[in-house]
Amino acid sequence: MTAADHLWHHCRLATLSPQREGLGIIEDGVIAAKDGVIVFAGAKADAPAGLDAAERTDCEGRWITPGLVDCHTHLVYGGNRAEEVELRLAGASYE
Repeated sequence: MTAADHLWHHCRLATLSPQREGLGIIEDGVIAAKDGVIVFAGAKADAPAGLDAAERTDCEGRWITPGLVDCHTHLVYGGNRAEEVELRLAGASYE
């Protein structure tokens, strides 16, 4: 049996694998992680025999992009925020 800390199952994976066509889509996928590291991501049919984990999440067909780092940016604010910084330092909340 292969043990993991967490197992996500019944998920649709976008693997972006160059060995797969397009986005590398897997319809009935499984992801297993141990100590914060993905140890398996692929089709349920290709999972190691006995793969299991104490914590399991049924993704109910939702999409997962294993290993994706969302590195988006925001436009730079063009104004002066000195007053806002002073208010925050004085304990004001963002609200």
